Amino acid sequence: MTTNADFRARLTGREPLVGAFIKTPHPIIIEVMARAGFDFLVVDAEHAPFDRGSTDTMVMAGRALGCPIVVRVPVATPDWVLSVLDAGAAGVMVPHVETVQQAGALAKSVAYGPGGRGFAGTTRAAEYAGRPLAEHLGKARNELALICQIEDPDGVVNHAGIAAVEGVDALFIGRADLAVSHGLDNFFAPEVAEMTRRILAVEGAATGLYCAPSEDLEDHRNAGGSFFVVGSEHTLIQGGGAALTKAFRQSIEP
Repeated sequence: MTTNADFRARLTGREPLVGAFIKTPHPIIIEVMARAGFDFLVVDAEHAPFDRGSTDTMVMAGRALGCPIVVRVPVATPDWVLSVLDAGAAGVMVPHVETVQQAGALAKSVAYGPGGRGFAGTTRAAEYAGRPLAEHLGKARNELALICQIEDPDGVVNHAGIAAVEGVDALFIGRADLAVSHGLDNFFAPEVAEMTRRILAVEGAATGLYCAPSEDLEDHRNAGGSFFVVGSEHTLIQGGGAALTKAFRQSIEP
């Protein structure tokens, strides 16, 4: 079984990792997708109907199956971030990180200490008080990956500084928002591709991005990307179903 610490070590070590977004707030989806062999799954609380309770259940299912769960929070408020950490998620993905100062504040928010997260020793992350205080303080930060999304003009300008912030483990490129924020209507536009290549090549943090299931990942890997969120259970269900129905109808054509 892959532990949260294993996931963070693999992520920061820039091992090739493949995951998928999860949009449906039910743990059976985690069970099914984990059996497919993904290295991690991303619960998308930014764009899908997840609350604290459903997010907690998804993380619980992932931990039971040894499948690391990253949670993309809708906003980086203390209550959202803390609830994700207490649930025992393997990572928190934060949208719209634009400055070094913002990244520094996020790095503090995911660690115990001055200006950081509040301590609770009875959470799932602390093994429901099964860990002594000193042990949990020593292990907690290595069990949580901080992933900052770069998807705004200022984020592009400041991406190298953000990657260099101690405690930032990875940058995740949101090409759709990146395109829209630059006045473009296509996230495959040449301007977006150039920004993507520059961010993927940055030093100081692992880099990755969302890709469609049909997209070739080779160029992104050659540019320096190491972790990829490929589709979601929605796109995979629709794609599989469409392929099946198309093949069926072709088979019965006279």
